[in-house]
Amino acid sequence: MTCFRLALPIVLALAPALAFGTPALAQAAKDTTAGRLTETVRTLASDAFEGRAPGTVGEAKTIDYLVGRFKALGLEPAGAKGGWVQPVPLLHTRLGATKRLSLKTPAGTTPLEAGKDLYVSTIRPDDVARIDAPLVFVGYGVTAAERTWDDFKGVDVRGKVIVFLVNDPDFHAQAGEPVASRFGGRTMTYYGRWTYKFEEAARRGAIGALIVHDTAAAGYGWNVVVSPGGENYDIVRKPADVTSVRLQGWIAEAAARRMFASAALDLDTLKAAARSPDFRPVELDGVRLDAELPVAHEVVTSHNVLARIPGTTRPDEVVMFGAHWDAYGKGKPDAAGHVYRAGANDDALGVAGLLEIARGMKAAPPPARSVVFAAWTAEERGLLGSEYYAANPLYPIDRTVANLTLDILQTDGLANDVILVGKGQNTLEDAMARVAATQGRRVTPEGLPERGLFYRADHFSFAKRGVPVMLLMGIAGASDMKQGGVARGQAWIDAYTGTCYHQACDRWSEDWNLAGAIQDIALVGTVGGELARSDAWPQWKAGSEFRHLRPTPGR
Repeated sequence: MTCFRLALPIVLALAPALAFGTPALAQAAKDTTAGRLTETVRTLASDAFEGRAPGTVGEAKTIDYLVGRFKALGLEPAGAKGGWVQPVPLLHTRLGATKRLSLKTPAGTTPLEAGKDLYVSTIRPDDVARIDAPLVFVGYGVTAAERTWDDFKGVDVRGKVIVFLVNDPDFHAQAGEPVASRFGGRTMTYYGRWTYKFEEAARRGAIGALIVHDTAAAGYGWNVVVSPGGENYDIVRKPADVTSVRLQGWIAEAAARRMFASAALDLDTLKAAARSPDFRPVELDGVRLDAELPVAHEVVTSHNVLARIPGTTRPDEVVMFGAHWDAYGKGKPDAAGHVYRAGANDDALGVAGLLEIARGMKAAPPPARSVVFAAWTAEERGLLGSEYYAANPLYPIDRTVANLTLDILQTDGLANDVILVGKGQNTLEDAMARVAATQGRRVTPEGLPERGLFYRADHFSFAKRGVPVMLLMGIAGASDMKQGGVARGQAWIDAYTGTCYHQACDRWSEDWNLAGAIQDIALVGTVGGELARSDAWPQWKAGSEFRHLRPTPGR
C-alpha cells in the first residue's frame, strides 16, 4: 500500500515544476501534496455529495463547496451577471420500466432484454418513447465529402431506426483495402464518435438510432454503456430544434448478430461491406423494432462554476483551465453496497488539480492576461456544460487564447513520460514537450487513438470553435511508470476502465499514489501560466481539422 501523502523530499523535488511560469510560485507549490489533492477528492466523492449528478441535492452541495473554495483562494467571480455561476438549462430524462421491447421478425416476435441486449435512452421531452419501425443498416453512417465518403447514398431513412457500426470505416481495415488510412487508421476522427452518429440520425429524420457495440472500436466495455441507467440529459432546445430520434443507444454484439440473422444477413459480411466507399444502406427485410417505454422528464437548471484572476495589461484575453464537477449520481448497489457513482478520479481529482493551479497562480504576481477557472457541469451527459458555455460565452471565444483541461489523472505513481492526446493538433504539444523535459519526462502520443479521447472531454467544445486546447487524461495511453514500466501503466488503465470507470467503485483509495498526477497538474499549470504572462497565441498545425476556424492567431 502506498501512503497517500508524499514524503517531503519528493514534494520539494516536484516544486520547481509547479512554478506556473514564475519562480515566485515555487514556494506556494511546495504544499501541493497528495494530501491536499486527497482532501478535495474525498470531500467531493463522499456520500454527502450523492454522486454529484446535475440538478440534484448533490449539485447544490457541490456548487456551494466550489464557490467557497474559490472565494477562499481569493479569486473573483467570473460567472453570469457578476456571480460565480453560469446557469445551464438542461432537459433531464429517465426511462421507466419497459412496456414493450422486441424485434418483430419474419419468424415471429423476439423479446429484447433491456440492459443486456439493448441499452437506450432519449433526449426528447415525451411522456412515452414509442417506436414500431423498420430497421436499416447504414454501415458507419459517415458523410464526409472531404474524404469522398457517403454511407447513405441518398437513401431516405426518415421514420426508420438506423443501425450503425462504431468508430470510423477504416478502424478494422486490412492492409490493401481501399479504405485503409482514409480516416486516419487507428486514430479516431469525429465521424467515429457515437455523438456524431446520433447527430447524423437526427439530421436525416430517423426516429431511432442503434450502434452495434464493439469493445475494441468503442474503447470501453458494455458496463460503461449501461452505466447511465436509462438517464440522459440535453440542453433545453426550441421545439423546432428537438431531435427526431425517439430512442438512441446501443445493441450488444450478440444481440445484433441475432437481429441481422433474422433478416438473413450476416454481421461480419456487413462489416466488410461497410469498409468500401461503394457501400449502400441495407434494409433488414421484415424486421422492425417495437418499443414502448415511459419517460419521466423535467427541466433542471444546472450550473457551471467560474472564477478568475483578472489580467493586468491584456485583460480581454483569456487563458482558461477546466475540469468537470459532475459524476453519475445514485445507481444500483454494487457488490460492496455502494450506490453513489461519485467519480473520485473522473473528475473530482481533476477539479482538485484545478483548485491547486488556481491557488498557485493567485500566490504569484498578477498575470498579463485574465485567467478563468471553469468547473463544468454535465460533462458525463455529453459535454453539455462546456458546450453551453462555448455557445453562450461569458468571455469572447475569439479572445480565448487556450483551454487546458484535466479529466482523469493517473494514480499509480511517477512516470517517465506524459501522454499527449491529439498529436499534431496544435503548438501546445510543443510547450508540453518542453515543460515535460524540465520534469525529466518525455512526451508519448496516446496509445489508444482509436478511442477518440480528443473528442470526449470538455476541451472539445472549444476546439471545434477554433480555440487551441490541451487535454491531460490518464486513460489515454499506458504511462511508462518509474516502477514497472509500460506494462504497469497498461495494467492501471485496464483495471480502472475495466472495473471502475463510471462505476460506484471509482472511489478514493489509500492505494493511490498521486506523485504522477502532481507532475501532470504542474505541467498544465506551467503551460497555462506561461501563456497568461505573455502575448503569444498558440496555433493550430497544418494537419488539424480545426485550423481553418482560427487561421490567424489572435483573431
